[in-house]
Amino acid sequence: MTFFSVSNIHIYIAVGLSIVNAILMWFVAYKFFQILQLSNYRTKEYFTWIKDTKGRYISRLFMLTILSLALMSVTNVILDTQNVNEFWSYLGLIFYFYLTGVFIYNLYNAPKKTPLKITNRMNRLKYVFFLVCAVITFLLIWLFTVVFDPIRYAVIALTPIMLPIIVPIVNLIMAPIEKLISRRYIVLAKKKLKKYPNLIKIGITGSFGKTSTKFFLQTILSEKYSVLASPFSYNTPMGITKSIIQYLDFSHQILIAEMGARFVGDIKELCELVSPQYGIITSVGEQHLQTFKTLDNIKNTKYELVEGLAKGGLIVFNGENEICQELYDKTNIDKMITGFNDKFDVFASNMVTDKSGTKFTLHIQGQSIDCSTKLLGEHNIEDILTAVALAHKLGLSLQEIANGISRLQPIEHRLQLISSSDNITILDDSYNGSIEGSKKALDILKMFEGEKIVVTPGLVELGVKEKQANIEFGERIAQVADKVIIVNVTHSLDIKQGLLNKNFDEKNIYQIDTLNSISSIIRKMQLKNCTILFYNDLPDNYL
Repeated sequence: MTFFSVSNIHIYIAVGLSIVNAILMWFVAYKFFQILQLSNYRTKEYFTWIKDTKGRYISRLFMLTILSLALMSVTNVILDTQNVNEFWSYLGLIFYFYLTGVFIYNLYNAPKKTPLKITNRMNRLKYVFFLVCAVITFLLIWLFTVVFDPIRYAVIALTPIMLPIIVPIVNLIMAPIEKLISRRYIVLAKKKLKKYPNLIKIGITGSFGKTSTKFFLQTILSEKYSVLASPFSYNTPMGITKSIIQYLDFSHQILIAEMGARFVGDIKELCELVSPQYGIITSVGEQHLQTFKTLDNIKNTKYELVEGLAKGGLIVFNGENEICQELYDKTNIDKMITGFNDKFDVFASNMVTDKSGTKFTLHIQGQSIDCSTKLLGEHNIEDILTAVALAHKLGLSLQEIANGISRLQPIEHRLQLISSSDNITILDDSYNGSIEGSKKALDILKMFEGEKIVVTPGLVELGVKEKQANIEFGERIAQVADKVIIVNVTHSLDIKQGLLNKNFDEKNIYQIDTLNSISSIIRKMQLKNCTILFYNDLPDNYL
């Protein structure tokens, strides 16, 4: 009887096992799909994660495969020599299903900062992945039935070790279809925007400060206008497209689009979608240097906003950022620049910051007004000033602007001040991290009395400069903090080296793998009257 004979019951069992195994592999592959999603479905970044983690997740799959294959093979060979009923050959599968179940249980109970989101795109990937895994499993069973029958079902244990390759292959198979789907939604968004000819459209980009500036501008402009800002940190073509299709309606007078970039051309693509008349460049630095490769590429990409503005547009620059000043100087369209002295179009003076917030005097075209905000730090005022410049250009009075500033609320995880028990104050600046941002966060930490503790995984996406940047970060921490908790194996030695360079007491340096251990360490410290700065919180593809 041949394997593919309709009267052969084993072919139906093989089909059933292939389907069950494909379902199991979806759960086993969770981590790889999570990383793929965090990598914006870019295969190159997915493989960078595998390289950076030194394949430790692959080694776990390897152990699952080896143990399962060994146990099933031994069981099947022993049963085969005993000439028992051939259906006993399925007994070895118990080991495989048990070990796979344990693997899945541990995987799903592991802590995750950014869990996998089951989007429409992920569902499409899931269905194709299921089909591919089912076909591979079936082919393996058929092949070994022909080559070495005693272990024909044991070979399904080979599928877990194939997952790191199957996942990106499925992603590549679906890439053309996803591109067509994305293009369709982008066309729909553009058509919808054409229905709003009087809509004022604003683009905001920068290496950091984009999201804060977006919400600051939305709050201030709301004193006079109905404003839609892309929610959360939606700053990709599909994120902005979703904002336009789902949220924009005829009540809105202004659309603010946050524009993120990791590669040359990203801002140009977003400008082609939105066609902004106004823009803000918050700052330019070495963030995402790993993907941009050079600082010039970062500069040119941010400048794509200037080049993408509609005719007669205006661009606002943060003059306290050196590269923004450089880009301002080369810009020939209508422009404004902001900062902390009277050489700028809009500037702040008499700035006083304490634990309750910041007070300053705002100056615009010879007029001035006293302002106050709950926000901490000079960098927040830099972002407020760029928003103020554009708000004034759009017709808001100084009093309306001051009212808007007074209503600004701390953005979650961006130097957010949180009071805890036992006079413990938490400065939550964990949203993301940059060299400039780390300096400003430590400056704020200096203002607080009592013991100071920094919890950080370090700085990332800085390419070849990453090691030195983390050493220097450690040196800066040493000048402010009393204790340091480093939450990242990758950068712990670099930060520690920087701390020791400044004679920081090694007994006050704690190194942990994940934030799960942070509570127990802090409890052991028995802290009172202290301030804890949480700086940066890396997603799972950096840990």
